[in-house]
Amino acid sequence: MRAANLKGSDPFMFDVAVITIVAGRHEHLVRQRMALDSSVRHVVVGMGEGEDERLRALLGDGADVIGVPSTPRGLPLAQARNAGARHALAGGAELLVFLDVDCIPGPDLLTRYAAVAATEPALLCGPVAYLPPAPPGGYPATGLDGLADPHPARPVPPEDGVLERGDHTLFWTLSFAITRETWERLGGFCEDYVGYGGEDTDYGQLARRAGIGLTWVGGAWAYHQHHPSQSPPVQHLDDILRNAAIFHRRWGWWPMEGWLTAFAERGLARYASGDWEAVAAR
Repeated sequence: MRAANLKGSDPFMFDVAVITIVAGRHEHLVRQRMALDSSVRHVVVGMGEGEDERLRALLGDGADVIGVPSTPRGLPLAQARNAGARHALAGGAELLVFLDVDCIPGPDLLTRYAAVAATEPALLCGPVAYLPPAPPGGYPATGLDGLADPHPARPVPPEDGVLERGDHTLFWTLSFAITRETWERLGGFCEDYVGYGGEDTDYGQLARRAGIGLTWVGGAWAYHQHHPSQSPPVQHLDDILRNAAIFHRRWGWWPMEGWLTAFAERGLARYASGDWEAVAAR
């Protein structure tokens, strides 16, 4: 096995692949890639027509890039993660580390995930801190921890510790790791979900049902690069309503309730006859 490490960190012997799904935000991807040591296998999955070609042009011919087509309903996030996992596993990866394209990995992210994965057959999540808008010239190569604020609704374990028996409803895909064995036991993300929302909460429930714990890994920091956003994400209203209904059929309860309620308060959606639906005039 080879060492998979980040710049400035001590190598930890583990065959690791980092998987990032991409549709735009190329500057964010470049910053993420700069934080990864060149020895780390980085599988980049382009979503949509021609995105894989654009990414190869951006990253160079030697980049490990694959593509999945988009659909009329939206970006195939679940399908793209599954394709990235299959590609990495076929290449011999033993630990899959998924990073959102917006996330810059901290200097100890891979070594912390690998160290915990060596002893815990759990779904592993690291803390994510949110950066302000980048200054002229971009974010600095070091010191991001002093600029970013941790997500207020997610656990932050001690730097060299873990928090076990986590709430599976808090699982997220911004930054997580899973061993080959656990991935094969769970299977991939449910590809019924297309577009924004729901597929990550669904995967957390798959782990819960299978008796696989959720462990938060201290020190495995990722730093989320700033981009404009809406709260609630009105631009994803149709995706969220459709995916929430899929989740409800599969698990019997409604996910993303905060967003659904906010849509209703804005007159964009309503709950009627046991289902959520968009309001026609919007």
